Amino acid sequence: MLLAIYPARLYDRVPAAAMLVLTLFAAGCSGGGGSLGGPAAPPPVTSASATPPPPAPNLKDKIENFFTTSATTEPHPTTANQQSDVDCPLIDIREGAATLTIPPPPPDGSNEAMSLQYQGIFVRAARDCKAVAGQLVMRVGVEGRVIVGPAGGPGQVDVPLRVAVVDSPAGNPKTILTKLIHIPVTLGPTDGSVNFTHVEEGLAFPMPSPAEIDNYIVYIGFDPIGAAQEGKAKPKPVPKHKPKAKPNPNTPTG
Repeated sequence: MLLAIYPARLYDRVPAAAMLVLTLFAAGCSGGGGSLGGPAAPPPVTSASATPPPPAPNLKDKIENFFTTSATTEPHPTTANQQSDVDCPLIDIREGAATLTIPPPPPDGSNEAMSLQYQGIFVRAARDCKAVAGQLVMRVGVEGRVIVGPAGGPGQVDVPLRVAVVDSPAGNPKTILTKLIHIPVTLGPTDGSVNFTHVEEGLAFPMPSPAEIDNYIVYIGFDPIGAAQEGKAKPKPVPKHKPKAKPNPNTPTG
């Protein structure tokens, strides 16, 4: 320090004002920073390690967990077209088959809004594919909702779901696979709507070529007409009336 170079006797003779200046100057030389010591040294910069972004979700995990998540309130149906280890046809909702309406049974049944018992809608759908022995084996999952109408109440509703794989080149569609599935949905006394899920396994058809699979579409839709036709009992054959035997003229009478 600068004051240390002065002998004790000289230090006693230094005027008070000079002592004040020396004291301030010594404080500036101490390196602590101050008005006379220059700007304080900036604090050391500690490099915080950047948090790595979360890994992108695996597509297979998405479809595996698709129907284990909580119920959604999406207003419009969505379809998930994830890719797996092989090319998989796109999935879509058949036009005109996105809504299921269930009126009361006859003779009171009608299509008026106030007589509607239940309405079914799609929420979302997904599919994945794998190749097995020259076959394309597909799994299709559907989530939907049954809503209680003005004339509805607690009970069980049969939801007829149609899954169809269609080869649809321009102007010449061809059905490759079709299946009608019945999904029972139970509504309790306080339920205004109930979500349902279904995953159909093992939908298999011959493996198309890479060029052909671009024309393939997996359609889903409600099919109450097909369910009604399937539920009709086959007509019983009309029994043939046997002709009555003619009396034998040689048979003695009375």
